[in-house]
Amino acid sequence: MRYPPPTLLTIPPRLPWLAAVLLTALLLPAAVPASVDAQEAEETRYTFSFENDAEGWEVDFADLPVDAPQDLYELDGGHRPLPEGLDGSGIYVQGHNRSDDLFMFLKRQVGGLRPDTEYAVSISVDLATSIPPGLVGIGGSPGESVYVKAGASPVEPVTSEDDIGHLRLNIDKGNQARGGEAMVVLGDIAHPDAARDAYAIKTLTNADQPLTVRTDSEGRLWLIVGTDSGFEGFTTLYYAGIAYTLTEVAPTEVENPGPGATGSGLAGPASGGWPLEGWVVVATFAAVLAWIGLRARSRRSAG
Repeated sequence: MRYPPPTLLTIPPRLPWLAAVLLTALLLPAAVPASVDAQEAEETRYTFSFENDAEGWEVDFADLPVDAPQDLYELDGGHRPLPEGLDGSGIYVQGHNRSDDLFMFLKRQVGGLRPDTEYAVSISVDLATSIPPGLVGIGGSPGESVYVKAGASPVEPVTSEDDIGHLRLNIDKGNQARGGEAMVVLGDIAHPDAARDAYAIKTLTNADQPLTVRTDSEGRLWLIVGTDSGFEGFTTLYYAGIAYTLTEVAPTEVENPGPGATGSGLAGPASGGWPLEGWVVVATFAAVLAWIGLRARSRRSAG
């Protein structure tokens, strides 16, 4: 007894290819990394010209003995008219570096920023100095060895006594030519147009290398500007102007985590693309469909 041949599933020859194309079209949206638009960075600027007063800035000193004799260190500072030949007023600071490491600084708190937020901090300082370049002094040059620093901190810069009886800052300012976490080196106080009896304005900035600082829980920061001296002598200078530009650090764009983060076992997408394993799955499935199509075609030809 002859049995009729089994009925074969008839698959149109183009169906496997159409199925592969359709599958790829369905999967491609998941293959493209999604991103969250970064918020536009906010910029806040603080400018201090000291025309009428110190505008909230305080003068202080660090890196010297707690009981430093005033007649030896000659510490002084405050709001004063700029010296002869310059217009306006500024904050005057002076000190005799008997400790070989005198830090003379100004500080002021500002607010109105976003709480617990990182800001890129750019600082510009206009300094009136009477020190020309190339001078030689004890411990270093009166100009090139007096380093101007500026920065910011969420905590107030204050001094406290260390193990050897010296006053040290509670923030990381670095030491002399080296900056720290809270302060960067802007330059030094030497100016080619200055002379012992003639002050000249020198502008220093870190605009090309902003300092990153995080605000406190109430959106406040302490601003700090000063000189870190390796010159063991007497230094006088005026701060004729200080400007801070704080730019909120924009959130980083977040990419779609991809199948790897959903428990599928596939790795997340590489930067700008879909994981290799995903393309392997698509290619394998398309090859299987193509193979089924060829088998169906060969069976029809044999029949």
